[in-house]
Amino acid sequence: MTISELKQTILSGGIDTALTDSLSVAPDAVPAQRERYARAADAFLAKYGDGAVSLYSVGGRSEISGNHTDHNHGRVIAASVNLDILAVAKPTDSGVIRIQSEGFPEDVVEPAAVNAPDEAKFFSSAAIIAGMEKAFLNAGYRIGGFDAYTTSNVLKGSGISSSAAFEVMVGNILNHLYNGGRVSNVEIAKMAQYAENVYFGKPCGLMDQTACAVGGFITIDFADPTAPVIEKMDFDLTAAGYRLCIVNTGGNHANLNDDYASVPAEMKAVAAALGVTVLRVTSREALDALLAEKGAAVREQLGDRAILRAYHFFAENERVAAQVDALRAGDTAGFLAGVVASGNSSFKFLQNVYTTKNVQEQGLSLALCLTEEFLRGTTGVCRVHGGGFAGTIQAFVPSELTEAYAARMDAVFGKGACHILAVRKSGACRIV
Repeated sequence: MTISELKQTILSGGIDTALTDSLSVAPDAVPAQRERYARAADAFLAKYGDGAVSLYSVGGRSEISGNHTDHNHGRVIAASVNLDILAVAKPTDSGVIRIQSEGFPEDVVEPAAVNAPDEAKFFSSAAIIAGMEKAFLNAGYRIGGFDAYTTSNVLKGSGISSSAAFEVMVGNILNHLYNGGRVSNVEIAKMAQYAENVYFGKPCGLMDQTACAVGGFITIDFADPTAPVIEKMDFDLTAAGYRLCIVNTGGNHANLNDDYASVPAEMKAVAAALGVTVLRVTSREALDALLAEKGAAVREQLGDRAILRAYHFFAENERVAAQVDALRAGDTAGFLAGVVASGNSSFKFLQNVYTTKNVQEQGLSLALCLTEEFLRGTTGVCRVHGGGFAGTIQAFVPSELTEAYAARMDAVFGKGACHILAVRKSGACRIV
């Protein structure tokens, strides 16, 4: 459809059912979302002109448990949330991909960029685009040029995975424009991990991409990362009497790539010392035995932090399995106890609540402190959210306290710091 036809469809309520049913937008927020989508159509027209356009959406994600375990083939619980990146796109004959993301310089990726990763482009959106194209080709799918305008309320640096949502969006568009929508969202997630690892230059697991791509409240077992076992959980957080709140502390994510990369690197170093490639195929008992036999040498070789992070992995992997069992049994209290334990382990053993590069900035620690004080005497809980080091915390707040909690967090971290979210039902999708 043309831009004018797309706008008419949006503003006349033609996407309302998709917004409320698939994207989990609250009914009272639908008018604002119509306007947001219509503005994106106008911005596309101003940048790229008219044409046969289509409309796409990919949600952000919230990690629930399994902090930093996916890259070592662990288990996670995650949920897609109702903050999204949306895109208006049209195919072109040039083979060039042009993406104008609101608030950022335009990315232009020529066909030749797909051939091999370019270290000069590491950590750039253009590298992600080229990597997604290469991943499609590697899997035997078609690629082609397109123009797209994107806008996102998946806040950059929020721990809701704006980067993974962008990666999945590129795959989402290529899937529908050139492959008839036949590429599964799980496949797209794997391609996104490839693009981030090989072309973007950041070692990461597969959890963020899978949660964004698949949608819903899910548990993922990455024992075989080429065929992750994904189960949608029948869990209604609202019906259980809680709201999921994400608090953005406004921390600076600059120069944190080394912090993030150190986690999988150190865990895999411990795995190597145990004679394997990832921690999932060994055990806490094997590490206990190694330390009992060669403790001093192992500590000198690996460093204490790496050993602590390995112990976090083993405990966290068992904890996720127990939380999944609790959810299946309808034991909300048992599930929330696991959330608390996950957060404590992340703080003490994984050590991803603040960066040692700037110990004066500890927004996550402060937010956790204030949240624990606010929730004292209630059944609410909190923990570090996402990759950590800066950014956001997560809180499960009793529904009747949500507005007061948001006001408390906003007073300290700025207006709008606290996001009260819903779990999004669908994954990456083409709306019209």
